[in-house]
Amino acid sequence: MGTEVGPWAPSLAGHPEVLLLTCPLCLLTLVPPGPLPPPWSTWQPPRSYSTPGLCQSAAMLPPARHLLSLLLVVGTGGTMPSPRVPPQGCYTAEEAGERTFRCSQAGLSAVPPGIPNDTRKLYLDANRLASVPAGAFRHLPVLEELDLSHNVLAHLSGAAFQGLAGTLRHLDLSANQLASVPAEAFVGLQIQVNLSANPWHCDCALQEVLRQVRLAPGTGTGIVCGPGARPDLVGQEFLPLAGEEELCGAGRGGARRSTDVALLVTMGGWLALVVAYLVHYVWQNRDESRRPLNRSPKPPVRSEDSSTLSTMV
Repeated sequence: MGTEVGPWAPSLAGHPEVLLLTCPLCLLTLVPPGPLPPPWSTWQPPRSYSTPGLCQSAAMLPPARHLLSLLLVVGTGGTMPSPRVPPQGCYTAEEAGERTFRCSQAGLSAVPPGIPNDTRKLYLDANRLASVPAGAFRHLPVLEELDLSHNVLAHLSGAAFQGLAGTLRHLDLSANQLASVPAEAFVGLQIQVNLSANPWHCDCALQEVLRQVRLAPGTGTGIVCGPGARPDLVGQEFLPLAGEEELCGAGRGGARRSTDVALLVTMGGWLALVVAYLVHYVWQNRDESRRPLNRSPKPPVRSEDSSTLSTMV
């Protein structure tokens, strides 16, 4: 066999797919036996360009089962896709037949990416989360339980739980730095929530939230007014106060209730007028029914008629 190498041979070092074409004998060692598909079945390499060095380079290529992926990557200049790895300290598990994603004590300062879409229980407790942005969990359509306890949450977006209205059942926000939360964050949620161990301002917003959610059993006594509350409320449990005092007044939420009260008063006034009119009407008809009937006087009998009657008798 000839050992002459063409002028383009040195440039083939970085193109293994071309090396395979220059050495069909080596290619046959990498693919299953059988006839080659056209046009390889009729292709013959030039004798002057075959060289053992090129065949040795081709023999170092990956096995045939990886050949297609290699050619696709080289041809497109892309990179091989790699599976998404959970953040350090996070892992996926099956608990009671439900997909669970745990990131407890993982040192997270934000909601991590890569949470599987079929997650039903998500534990992000004991981290350094300071806020929950809008739509942070909207890519989790079957999420039922969310634990955000023991973080440093101080801000909750009004759309933090967007997309979870039909699935979320349990929410733990205990042991954070929440002083106030927007009531709209819980609109449409049928959840049981734990709000204990937070420095609450004990304001109208919290009162509105408690009207929309159900508290987890045994957590109501842990909702205590923090240093930012009114001086006369600091250190007191909020639930008894919320039952005795209307904190919204004419502010947020209070304006709506004031409008409702005004509407009820107006409707009550109209109803009172209708009742008074009916009573007056019945009473007036009752007086008229007690009056004696005025009988009409009988017409006088004429003398001619009297004499006629006497004659007949």
